[in-house]
This record gives sequence, C-alpha cells and structure tokens, in this order.
Amino acid sequence: MSAAPSPHPRPLRRSRSDRMIAGVCAGLAHHFGLDVTLVRVLYVVASILSVAFPGILVYIVLWIVIPEEGV
Repeated sequence: MSAAPSPHPRPLRRSRSDRMIAGVCAGLAHHFGLDVTLVRVLYVVASILSVAFPGILVYIVLWIVIPEEGV
C-alpha cells in the first residue's frame, strides 16, 4: 500500500516575503492555493461583520500559533 498524496503539499507557515503585518493571511493563502489578496479581503470583511474584535483576536492567536517560514 502506498500513502495517499497530501492534499496540501505546502506546510502551513507565516510568509516572510509576502506579508502586510505578520504574514498570517499570506501563509493561509499559500497553504490552500488561493490568491493572497482574496484571503486578505475576505478576512477583513469577516472581521468587520463580526464587529472587528474577534477577527483581531483570531489574527493574534494565529500569529502566535503558526510558525514563520524558514529563510
């Protein structure tokens, strides 16, 4: 039996080169194969619709939890 290929070949890491604040949205976009701008816009819209505080809190938690990509 061979192992099934990973659906996400890129590990989840915060981007060092394509970041605005901490690279969280860029890291998520690269991991899931999405456009970075789309992920940023969706995140801002979701944060505004949730009265901003939960969005900011989630971003800070992801900033702490997701490791930064290597050099």
